[in-house]
Amino acid sequence: MPYTIIFLIVLAVLFLASAIRILNEYERGVIFRLGRVMDRAKGPGLIILIPVVDRMVKISLRLVAMDVPPQDVITRDNVSVKVNAVIYFRVMDSIKAVVEVENYLYATSQLAQTTLRSVCGQAELDELLSDRDKINSQLQEILDKHTDPWGVKVTTVEVKHIDLPQDMQRAMARQAEAERERRAKVINAEGEHQAANRLAQAAEIISEHPMALQLRYLQTLREVSAENNSTTLFPIPIDLFRPFLKLTEMIEKSAKEGSST
Repeated sequence: MPYTIIFLIVLAVLFLASAIRILNEYERGVIFRLGRVMDRAKGPGLIILIPVVDRMVKISLRLVAMDVPPQDVITRDNVSVKVNAVIYFRVMDSIKAVVEVENYLYATSQLAQTTLRSVCGQAELDELLSDRDKINSQLQEILDKHTDPWGVKVTTVEVKHIDLPQDMQRAMARQAEAERERRAKVINAEGEHQAANRLAQAAEIISEHPMALQLRYLQTLREVSAENNSTTLFPIPIDLFRPFLKLTEMIEKSAKEGSST
């Protein structure tokens, strides 16, 4: 009698151990009863299975970040590069993720590698380097379209690194240096142009107001005397040279009239 009770207790413990399952909040259980899948996934919480009859496959609904290994890609302009990326996806339909594909993680990884090579191979190198948002959107759209029958939703795809050949890196460095030199020359030319315009405006103002030149002359004398105190300056009024300037103008005018006759 005692052995029968012990046997029944052991049998009950084994039954409960094989029948009771506890699923976390982020987990769902796909139940196969005699090989046929149940109508919906179970969980979270306490799940009771029928031993021998039921089999449960647990699926995580959390967001998965999967690294795509570096892929050798030849761009449309025949440049060989290595490109890697990271994809973020989650299971939206647990039953499809178990029934429609054998291993959705492996299948998604392989699909991401082939899609990465295909999309990057259709773009030029400059587009890969400068327009990554467009490349990421194309990758996400293609992957999400192909993984939808598996119950997997691809939310984001990001190209992480583009490894360029050494000769291409040197060529791009020379190009960037030449671009910086060009910009420096353009800025310098714009500065010279603005300075010339300011000088022309100053000349017009001085021609209209001759006393402005005298004031500028006095200001220059003050600046020179402040910088080098050992120098003795003798300011000469510009008006003293005005008769000579008028005489020079008259001589030039008479010479022009004589040559014209």
